[in-house]
Amino acid sequence: MDFDSSCKNKKTANESMLICCMLFISESRNRTALDLIERAARLDPETVIVNQFEDRVYNRIRFTIVSYVVVDSTGSPIYSPLHQTVLAMVEAAYGAINLELHTGAHPRIGVVDDIAFHPLAETSLDEAAWLAKAVAADIGSRFQVPVFLYAAAHPTGRAPDTIRRELDYYRPNFMGSQWAGWNTPETLPENPDHGPTHVSPTRGVTLIGARSWVTLYNIPIMCTDVSTARRIARMVSARGGGLPTVQSLALFHGDNSTEIACMLLEPNRIGADRVQAQVEMLAAQEGLDVEKGYFTDFSPEMIVQKYMNLISARRG
Repeated sequence: MDFDSSCKNKKTANESMLICCMLFISESRNRTALDLIERAARLDPETVIVNQFEDRVYNRIRFTIVSYVVVDSTGSPIYSPLHQTVLAMVEAAYGAINLELHTGAHPRIGVVDDIAFHPLAETSLDEAAWLAKAVAADIGSRFQVPVFLYAAAHPTGRAPDTIRRELDYYRPNFMGSQWAGWNTPETLPENPDHGPTHVSPTRGVTLIGARSWVTLYNIPIMCTDVSTARRIARMVSARGGGLPTVQSLALFHGDNSTEIACMLLEPNRIGADRVQAQVEMLAAQEGLDVEKGYFTDFSPEMIVQKYMNLISARRG
């Protein structure tokens, strides 16, 4: 998707219209693969990697990438450098990673497991959804990977965890706490929004969505019994009758600990401090120690500032 000089002029006028892409890839141990993906991300000088979070136990990496979006005279989005940058990173990932050979402590259903677009600054959720749907269509057709849309990118606004449960995303298939290879049927239980209904076990499935900002916050528990940690995670989450707008998952995380991985859907309503206190209370009832949790990314304000600093330095 090329853009002409008029779009370039609009870009300058709309510098505060930014979109953030969270690209989750099922790999963190293969440095050659990660280098190839990162190199693809740096091909376009108008996109910036503002952060990346790697976890070797989970065998998962998340790239946080930011760029602008251009709108036409009616206010409709027509171009973002993120589009081609994300596709280049996805292509590099599919070329370097084989899901059948992947093992990790974090659930996943694809090499490119999740792509989430978030509006920043003056951008609306509509622009983020437009980009999510455009990227999804290209991944489905170009790479022949089934793609399911969620949140604002889907007509019904369905939640990603609904799709994941249908695909057994949350059910470990190796050693009781690990995910190994492609572990669901190669013919999907329902048609994807884009791409084939038949799954390549080497690439798996991709979820793509657009949503308002969510906060990811992980809390280590000094416990090797994953079943106990899962019970705590269930009581923390809204689904289990715990804190509203909180989703949580207990995951093995090393020889002597597990983690309660939390997604705060409305961090201004239920923040990390409240989640931390709830986990500590529930763990104490089990006689377990809890460490201070940690965020896996910056705040939206910090991400915008880092983007502005990096893009200014890059332009000289």
